[in-house]
Amino acid sequence: MKVHKISNKRLNLSTIDKIINENYSLALSSDAVKRIEKCRKYLDDKIKAQKQPIYGVTTGFGSLCNTNISEKDLGKLQENLMISHACGVGEEISQEIVRLMILLKIQSLSYGHSGVQLSTVQRLIDMYNNEIYPIVYEQGSLGASGDLVPLAHLCLPLIGLGEVYYKGERLTGKELNRKMKWKPISLKSKEGLALLNGTQFMSAHSVAALLKARRLSCLADLIGSMSLDAFNGRLEPFLTEVHAIRPHAGQLETANNILSFLEGSEISLQDKTHVQDPYSFRCMPQVHGATKDTINYVEFVIETEINSVTDNPTVFPDEDLVISAGNFHGQPIALAMDFLAIALAELGNISERRTYQLIDAKRDLPSFLVKNPGLNSGFMIPQYAAAAIVNQNKLLANPCSTDSIVSSQGQEDHVSMGANAAVKCLKVVENLEKILAIELFNAAQALEFRKPLRTSPQIEEILLSYRENVPFIENDATMYDKMQESIAFIKALEMLFQFE
Repeated sequence: MKVHKISNKRLNLSTIDKIINENYSLALSSDAVKRIEKCRKYLDDKIKAQKQPIYGVTTGFGSLCNTNISEKDLGKLQENLMISHACGVGEEISQEIVRLMILLKIQSLSYGHSGVQLSTVQRLIDMYNNEIYPIVYEQGSLGASGDLVPLAHLCLPLIGLGEVYYKGERLTGKELNRKMKWKPISLKSKEGLALLNGTQFMSAHSVAALLKARRLSCLADLIGSMSLDAFNGRLEPFLTEVHAIRPHAGQLETANNILSFLEGSEISLQDKTHVQDPYSFRCMPQVHGATKDTINYVEFVIETEINSVTDNPTVFPDEDLVISAGNFHGQPIALAMDFLAIALAELGNISERRTYQLIDAKRDLPSFLVKNPGLNSGFMIPQYAAAAIVNQNKLLANPCSTDSIVSSQGQEDHVSMGANAAVKCLKVVENLEKILAIELFNAAQALEFRKPLRTSPQIEEILLSYRENVPFIENDATMYDKMQESIAFIKALEMLFQFE
């Protein structure tokens, strides 16, 4: 089995993609073990030697920070924190997101600034390697002191509480321990805070959104190219000369992609009677490209986040410091994910406009892309579905980060709402996938009406594969099943795009 060693080596999206999709197991590097043990020993010694209170270690939490806790109750304090903060509601999040949360929590704890026991981190690794997925709920995090509520649910099984999925069974934490022959972790001072403070819920959603967004951004270029050829569009707007004088990186990349996808197309080489194409075709480099640039920026933010220590207080053994600060605040993620949601909603917006152009009886294409419109409604209603999804994405693109609701008796008087921003951004990505699948459904149908002229060899090969499951529509037929097949095809295509 392949093993990924958790270390201080920078974790990037490409590595995470490989860990998740190639089923790597996790292990701590020797350096990580040393850092964790050194920090825990320092904290134990610090508590014995220091009379002044240390936030969250020898005091209560939040607005109870001025309440001192006796040494004998320090472990109970952390256990109570875990229990009281597990207040999640709403839908259960996917096991894929839970898996990412565990990975990112282990990474953050491995830097040796959190004061956790080695056994605590190792138990998280055991859960990951055994595909044990704690049940975590979608709603409850303010993205302020990190993701307190969802992380409480993630970590309750460490102390024999909460619920998990294991091999298809839903088990209590107690049942899991019995099945695995594990003893509950006896939490030491600071550990509950280390586990609950942090941004791993919103970071996991952000990573999942980015991994899919990068792939869908490439697919938007491919499917947009198919629609362009089906619409008998012009290639001049994609020539290098145009983009060299407005050299946004994403714009240049998109134009090059479209020219590459359409290389060798017989349709594109035909003389055109029209001088211009609508913006949804002609401006693909500018619109798709701006989204690519946004993805790159957000990726920088999220990769910084997942390589950071985000709990509180932060322990610095070498400097003899325990500092209560604000690295758990989710503002960097909140702003970035709101930005990404807007950019991805625009990819869906322009895709639906291309779908509409294809069914609008232009450029020698029949109304609604069927030979006998009137008797047949053809592709009238798939466009409705795309428009409905686009509308939902426009609503989801409204920012969460512009809101803040005071909590914890005013101690936490500004919160990021980053968890909500990340959750809804992932929903935008999933909706975009559906919108692009509907465009592909229409573009493939429209290209049939260009025969005997052929599109590019690359696209012809893709169409051949597509037609194995999605037929040409001669007369009205149920569309929902074909649309589902188109979505499945998109999902399969996504995995062909490899990260560098």
